[in-house]
Amino acid sequence: MSLAPRLTVDLDAIAANWTALDARSAPDVETAAVVKADAYGLGAERVGPALARAGARSFFVALPTEGIALRRALDAAGHGGAAVYVLGGYLADDRAAFASARLRPVLNSVAQLQAWVAGPAGPAALQLDTGMNRLGIEASELAALGALPGCVALVMSHLACADAPDHPMNTAQHEAFVEMTTAIDRPLSLAATGGTLLDPAFHFAMTRPGIGLYGGLPFADATPVVPLDATVTLVRAVLPGVAVGYGATWTATHPARIATLSIGYADGLPRIAGNAAFGQAIATHDGRPLPYAGRVSMDLISIDVTACPDIVEGDRVQILSPEMPIDRVAEVCGTIGYEILTSLGARYQRHYIGG
Repeated sequence: MSLAPRLTVDLDAIAANWTALDARSAPDVETAAVVKADAYGLGAERVGPALARAGARSFFVALPTEGIALRRALDAAGHGGAAVYVLGGYLADDRAAFASARLRPVLNSVAQLQAWVAGPAGPAALQLDTGMNRLGIEASELAALGALPGCVALVMSHLACADAPDHPMNTAQHEAFVEMTTAIDRPLSLAATGGTLLDPAFHFAMTRPGIGLYGGLPFADATPVVPLDATVTLVRAVLPGVAVGYGATWTATHPARIATLSIGYADGLPRIAGNAAFGQAIATHDGRPLPYAGRVSMDLISIDVTACPDIVEGDRVQILSPEMPIDRVAEVCGTIGYEILTSLGARYQRHYIGG
């Protein structure tokens, strides 16, 4: 028996999700892959090559350090020709990193563009601000630039509300992007996962799915990617009126069997899950729902296993499963699946299958 929680990463499921999202656009539209934040916490050095084998030719990370690690993994797996874009932009201090790992910056300001053109001036992407007001150059700045430098290999923007298909912001940003790029003869990209699921008019030359690759909404048809289970370290009987956990926030209303699991907020399971989840089916065992009993602590949680009299010490209980995917857990915790996924801790036994 291992006390460490076990996170299984299904590389074939990630590849299948990429293939399914790739099929949402026309054959001449490239489907890239966003693997920032260590492939949303799942390990870019394993996920990246699996996606490259599935057909991905372009990858997006957030920071140069992430790009260096991904480049090393892709080169080792025989996919050295893949393009690796760095969404965070370019600073001259990172020049050596960009050059050594053949990284392509996503240039987010006129100053970044000028610094890149001054050297090394390799292929890069240029980000436009179409209304999100976060990154990218504005329409007036783009007009002042005139002809784009030859190093700009991709022009892109990002949708703020693509996970809400009927939001008027989607149409407004699409119109702004079209207007800003009418005279630009470079490949264009606007859609991440949510945009990929919108009308094909949002696809342009490249889509850039991220969360959908890893089984998250808004890609409701995604194949589940990350089963997570934890070990039962103790089972005890409690009588009605007996409290469990920090703060005594949960009290038994019936003769109950309480199992303690070796997983907690140090492993990325939000502390709020305990108080938010009273009576809700968060954990499962063979598909049977098991509500939390009390607060999530640093290393442990307690669950009510009265409905599963066969559970004993050493058994495994599922924290993430087809019955309780990341977005359902996120809903209970008042957050989003992205946060649940990227918070998964370093203490897990990580088990990769497929790929």
